[in-house]
Amino acid sequence: MGTIDDYLADLDPASRDAIEHVYAVARTVVPDAEQGKGYGMPALVYRGKSLIAVMRAKTHIGVYPFSADVVAAVAPQFAGFSLDKGTIRFQPDEPLPDEAVVQLVELRRAQIDAAGKAPATKAPAPPG
Repeated sequence: MGTIDDYLADLDPASRDAIEHVYAVARTVVPDAEQGKGYGMPALVYRGKSLIAVMRAKTHIGVYPFSADVVAAVAPQFAGFSLDKGTIRFQPDEPLPDEAVVQLVELRRAQIDAAGKAPATKAPAPPG
């Protein structure tokens, strides 16, 4: 699969609009995220790490933040939607709440930022 734009071009209008909206909300949180791939899916990428992917499946649209911990942390914000270990599912006619998507993306960004920071190490004492 190619970029997000390539992927969206082949979708039905309702699915495309729903998916574009999730990406638009994500870009308001992380404006410097770029189109790329995550686990072979078109995704937004931040600091070289997969931030979020949104894909049409046969029976739903899936949101993949590439972190089961993030999905677990935001689960209460997505009450009424189908959640699994690393996935949030919705229908185009029942969109996700923007505030919940913002929180999801903020948590994933924070996770990526934290992983990018090397732990502080103590310099070895000089010999002698």
